Amino acid sequence: MSEKTRILIVEDDMIIAANISLQLSKLGYEVTGIESRGEEAVSHALENRPDIILMDIQLKGKINGIDAAKQIQQKRDIPLIYLTANSDEDSFQRAKNTHPYAFISKPFTKLNLERTIALVQEKIATEKKEIQEVNGLGDFLDDRIFIRNNGKLIKLMLDEILYIEAERNYCNIITTHQNYLIVSPLNSFCQKMESKDFLRVHRSYVVNIRKLDAVADSHLEIKRKVIPISKMYKEDLMRSIRRV
Repeated sequence: MSEKTRILIVEDDMIIAANISLQLSKLGYEVTGIESRGEEAVSHALENRPDIILMDIQLKGKINGIDAAKQIQQKRDIPLIYLTANSDEDSFQRAKNTHPYAFISKPFTKLNLERTIALVQEKIATEKKEIQEVNGLGDFLDDRIFIRNNGKLIKLMLDEILYIEAERNYCNIITTHQNYLIVSPLNSFCQKMESKDFLRVHRSYVVNIRKLDAVADSHLEIKRKVIPISKMYKEDLMRSIRRV
C-alpha cells in the first residue's frame, strides 16, 4: 500500500483490542488509536479522522457504539465496521440505520478480519471512482434540476422534491411521485442548490421546507417520514420556517 489506511479501534476489551491492533499492524494498516468508551471514540474520530472505524457495539461509558457512530456521523463521513457479539434484533436494526459498511461477529478469526477490511477498502475505492467519473447532478435552473438517471438527463421540478437523503456518496432524491438514487454526495447538492426552499437539517438530510407537515423539538415530518434535526441546523430551520 502506497499510503497506509488509518484505522481506529473502538473496543472495551483491551485484550481483544490489542490483538486486533497487532493484526492490523502486521497487515500494513496504521492504527490511529484504541478507545474503550463511546465519548472518547467520538473525540478521537473527529480529531484524527481515521479512514475506517472498527466499532464494538457494547462499550463502557454513557454511550454505546451505535450512539457514538451517530455522533461521529453528524460531523464526519467515516466508513464504519461493527464488531459485535450481540445478536439481538433491536440492536442490529439500530446499528443498520447508521449504514455500516460491514459487520464482524465475535469471536472472529484473523482471516475474517483481514478479508472484511479488504472488501470495505475495495468498496470505498469503487465509490470514490464512481464519484470522480460520474456525478449524477446536472445543471440547476430557477425552478428545476437536471439529474443523470439511466444514462440520460432527466428534468426534475424542484417543487416535486420532498427531501434528499444521503447514502454515503449517493443522494436519494424523494419526490411526490418517485425516488431517484444518483451518484453525488449530499455536500455537492448543497453547494449547487441555491433555492431558499431547501435547507439542510441534518448531516444526512436536506428538506424542502414548503413540504413540512410537522416540526417537533428533535425531528420533523414530511409525508409521514420522520427526519431528525441536528442541533447545529435547528436555528436556521426555525428562521426559514418563519420566512415561508
